Amino acid sequence: MSRPPFRVTLLLALVLFIFVWNILRVWTALAWWDALNEFAAQPNSLLIIISGGVWVCASLFLMWAVLQRKIWSDKLLITLSIAYTLWYWFEKFVWGNPQRNWLFAVMINLVLFVFILFATKSLSREAYERKFENPTIE
Repeated sequence: MSRPPFRVTLLLALVLFIFVWNILRVWTALAWWDALNEFAAQPNSLLIIISGGVWVCASLFLMWAVLQRKIWSDKLLITLSIAYTLWYWFEKFVWGNPQRNWLFAVMINLVLFVFILFATKSLSREAYERKFENPTIE
């Protein structure tokens, strides 16, 4: 089995970061459940646990799909990156404090999205080449 291109490896590292970040969110919400509820933190701890759990499951599924070189993993990656971006900004606007560095967050978000679009070209190309090399795989 050949090694994936470097940009796919970076992409998997990004997905792993999202996975670890949300594991920490869930663990922290569980560990600090009483304090978060006592001071009426927003969003509440149950919402943090649910959203963190959803993103943990989604990132695990995405890592599995990329590592298994599924043909549809590129579409899943784009869909989940759009969904995560929408969730991030929804959370910032509804429960977040006004930030001075919102422009920096927008720029990082755009850079990461362009990288994801660039990396999906590798995923779809590899899947396309594999499909014609051995059509019985999928």
